[in-house]
Amino acid sequence: MAVPFRKTSKTRKNKRRTHLKLRVPGMVECPDCGEMKLSHRVCKSCGSYKGRDVVSK
Repeated sequence: MAVPFRKTSKTRKNKRRTHLKLRVPGMVECPDCGEMKLSHRVCKSCGSYKGRDVVSK
């Protein structure tokens, strides 16, 4: 079985793992109620989308 000749350095290991991180979702402020919501989605608190009431609460 093949064995690495040298130990993998911390820098090389971390370069390989740069894509393994959490991402913050794109949050915007709702123009109707002011709560934070995901962009291009219906607001969970007031139920509006693009200035129209989509979901009645």
